[in-house]
Amino acid sequence: MKTSGSSGTNRKQASHDRIVEVTSRAIRRGGYDGTGIADLMKSAGLTHGGFYAHFASREALLAEAADHAGAEAVSLAAGIANAAPPGQELHALVSAYLSEAHRIGVEVGCPVAALGSEMPRQAPEVRRAATRRIKEMIDVVARQSQGWGTPAAHEEALATLSTMVGALILSRAVDDASLSDGLLKAAVKHLAPE
Repeated sequence: MKTSGSSGTNRKQASHDRIVEVTSRAIRRGGYDGTGIADLMKSAGLTHGGFYAHFASREALLAEAADHAGAEAVSLAAGIANAAPPGQELHALVSAYLSEAHRIGVEVGCPVAALGSEMPRQAPEVRRAATRRIKEMIDVVARQSQGWGTPAAHEEALATLSTMVGALILSRAVDDASLSDGLLKAAVKHLAPE
């Protein structure tokens, strides 16, 4: 039987998780400075005054939101690779990352492609969270290599992920639909030909 204390703890954790989820989407959609705390709390269905019951600072929230967004991206990428037929893991991963749906779905997509250019100006804890998840994504890509565990596979994963992120950023940046599609398709063809 739960006590009222544990019920309150569960509610507080649910509120905390909701704030992090709302923030992880908001930062991918509008950048780190794109939404204020009051708006984030309102979007989470909470009052602005309750913010400090959950987070020590705005930077603490941003770090947790960056970590959450990165964890989602890593989990999704690993799931796509794991569900692919043998020998098609890298192609499935690259194709999903460089898809029209991912290009359009900024607020639920890769936080590195959405926020990478803002990262150098963020607090150390935000950068640390992002770095940890980027390293995990590099590992997911490296695992799809036949030489996984070797320095060459790691280096190849660095180049592959860099190309994936760059192609997605460029495809979002241009106002020419044909060029945007071409950037994605060329990168898939180069990185993971069938």
